[in-house]
Amino acid sequence: MKTFKYLTIIFLGSFLLSCGSNSAQKKNEISIKINAEGHALAVDKTLKLAISNPKNHEISSVEFKIEGKPVTDEVDLSKYKLGDHLVEASFNLGGTTETISQKITILNNKTPKVYSYKIINEYPHDITSYTQGLEFYKGELYESTGQYGESKLRKVDYKTGKVLKNIDLADAYFGEGLTILNDKIYQLTWKSGTGLVYDVNSFERTGSFKYGNSKEGWGICNDGKLLYKSDGTEKIWTLNPETLMEESYIQAYHSKGKVVELNELEWVDGKIYANRYNKNGVAIINPVNGAVEGVIDFTPLRKKVSQHPKLDVLNGIAYNPDTKTFFITGKRWDKLFEVEIVE
Repeated sequence: MKTFKYLTIIFLGSFLLSCGSNSAQKKNEISIKINAEGHALAVDKTLKLAISNPKNHEISSVEFKIEGKPVTDEVDLSKYKLGDHLVEASFNLGGTTETISQKITILNNKTPKVYSYKIINEYPHDITSYTQGLEFYKGELYESTGQYGESKLRKVDYKTGKVLKNIDLADAYFGEGLTILNDKIYQLTWKSGTGLVYDVNSFERTGSFKYGNSKEGWGICNDGKLLYKSDGTEKIWTLNPETLMEESYIQAYHSKGKVVELNELEWVDGKIYANRYNKNGVAIINPVNGAVEGVIDFTPLRKKVSQHPKLDVLNGIAYNPDTKTFFITGKRWDKLFEVEIVE
């Protein structure tokens, strides 16, 4: 009898294993079919979804989702942000609900517009400053600098280069971008996962905040209500100014693919201007969907500053609403350029 029981258990186990394996095999033979070469489609197109079922397995009750939200089999992509998205299909297969997924990439439908610039003025800049953030607030210029043991927060007279206020960061912090909203300075650090908050008038540190899914701090700006933070990838995160929690993000994409290493940020007339690390240029980004709508090449500026062994890339863009001009500098540059952007 014991032998019979053991054989029965082995038989049932093998049967269940076989059924499970068969079900998994059937699921693997089904995929999501989309009308996009390379799984990439422009934002002005319609995404068409279908199930590819070459073995004609009996399936029913097919439902599609994008980022967890139900959609029909025809999707107007103009309502979505650019970048990578997860498409899921759920269906009934042999009495079991199965789910499969497929990544799609939404691209911009236009190539970025190329802008030039005209130099209006040149001002002195501290050649030792490893510039990470630059911003005007109420007519005054503020700067954040980097490097361990050298990071600072400063208020600067931009016309003379004179430092009006200065505090040094702890040696454990590598300073990054900064922005000012409602008399509060928000300064990022690089790999510490921490942002610092100061009173703009006294430079007294009043708080700090932790990053969420964005592991690093690069650039930050604001639109008067929300904060926008880059992390060195193609993503720009939206932070709630009350809680400083990450609420959402956009992905910077043009018509060919993503734009990575977004660094120092500046908000100007409803667009985000982002320095691109190691590129000596700026991308103009739509904050709603992440479309890279324009580019500015500032490469020639680097040749106009003193050349020395520690000279590094362009990084630092500030818009002065009083003069309606941009102020551009770089890491260990001895000049601050006032420029006008031209088409």
